[in-house]
Amino acid sequence: MNLKTLINVYFIGIGGIGMSALARYFRFIGKSVAGYDKTETPLTRELKDLGIDVHYEDDIHLVPEEFYDTTNTLVVYTPAVPAEHSEYQYFLNRDFELKKRSEVLGLITRDTFCFAVAGTHGKTTTSCILAHLLKETDTPFTAFLGGISEDFNSNFVFEGTEYSIVEADEFDRSFLRLFPDVACVTSMDADHLDIYGDESELKKSFKEFTERIKPGGKLFVRKGLPLNGITYGIEDGSDYCLENIRIEDGSYIFDLVTPETRLSEVKFNKPGRHNLLNGLVAFAMATQTGKPAKDLAEALETFKGVQRRFSYKIKRDTFIFIDDYAHHPTEINAVYEAISEMHPGKEILVVFQPHLYSRTRDFADDFAKSLSQFDSILLLDIYPAREKPMAGITSEWLLEKIDRPKKKVIGKSKLIKEIKKQNPEILVTLGAGDIGLEIQKLTEELEHAE
Repeated sequence: MNLKTLINVYFIGIGGIGMSALARYFRFIGKSVAGYDKTETPLTRELKDLGIDVHYEDDIHLVPEEFYDTTNTLVVYTPAVPAEHSEYQYFLNRDFELKKRSEVLGLITRDTFCFAVAGTHGKTTTSCILAHLLKETDTPFTAFLGGISEDFNSNFVFEGTEYSIVEADEFDRSFLRLFPDVACVTSMDADHLDIYGDESELKKSFKEFTERIKPGGKLFVRKGLPLNGITYGIEDGSDYCLENIRIEDGSYIFDLVTPETRLSEVKFNKPGRHNLLNGLVAFAMATQTGKPAKDLAEALETFKGVQRRFSYKIKRDTFIFIDDYAHHPTEINAVYEAISEMHPGKEILVVFQPHLYSRTRDFADDFAKSLSQFDSILLLDIYPAREKPMAGITSEWLLEKIDRPKKKVIGKSKLIKEIKKQNPEILVTLGAGDIGLEIQKLTEELEHAE
């Protein structure tokens, strides 16, 4: 398929964070774009503001007429769309070019110098930091991000075509459609076991991904992972290593050691050792552009962050509200450690929305252990996303496993009242489902609460 001569692009699941970035790209290069999603969100409203036709009912008659042209229309779908979806079935059973999001990303980036960020955690933050570093060093690039970068206020960035930045998503083995020049693997914790069956299959898939790096390319890996590559880590003798870390006024200051040099008094403002590691590997990848290490290190300090990645919504002496996308036990542990490091000794209330029945089932004991670190726990109902309910797998079932006296399952409508009643020193909201749509409302309600 020749993307240059293509006229129309239709998206099934256009409101997803990765899909909407692609929709923005095609709109940006002058294609006619439309799509379906099941729910109206701030993202879909932004797409409509760009002139993209979006509808919310699975009804082929709502698809604009020009997208019925089989010769000039590409249909992009997300694996989260069920097979019985009527629009998907319509396009599938006719002569349309149908491709998964990951395939399209592979086509777009194949002729660029492609940076691919892989890992079960940290992809979005690392990609956003990398985009920021390239921007600050005047490097021409296009980025497809899995979150809203606070530096660009978007999940799509166009600053040129020489380099591209993509997230290499392990879900549904999507990352095996990419052809990176430089890649990294941040983590390989068990996840998506509904796809892989067991952890060994997941690890095998990551190994396959690294074998897709172009000849002469480079792989950066977190030290300790069972992959061969250039290592990065903290105080562990890695090829790229952070040493002498201290905290001043809520920021990290450290030495950054590379195979060629040592940079002292480097500053980074996002809390959490996991974010330090994300910053380090983004820096290591960015050095492959040939830009001076000193300039890239200085740019680390001005990185603002990513929406819903350890985002301070309210920060005052008597009350702190932090929001994060964490939806896996390892990520919850990382958030807890970051809060404890930056705000030691404060009482923490966590509101968590479990994401997927299968993930809740597969990691129930680990979720219980990670959530039990907090002083008080409020669980929302499980967010199903692409799944149907599973017998016995509920938030009440998970709650029973949590070893804390202050815990309950709660509906969204009662959240504000319960939070005010508990009056915590720190509130943290966690989850990858529609809890993200509640954050603005919570912030406004709690902003002026005593």
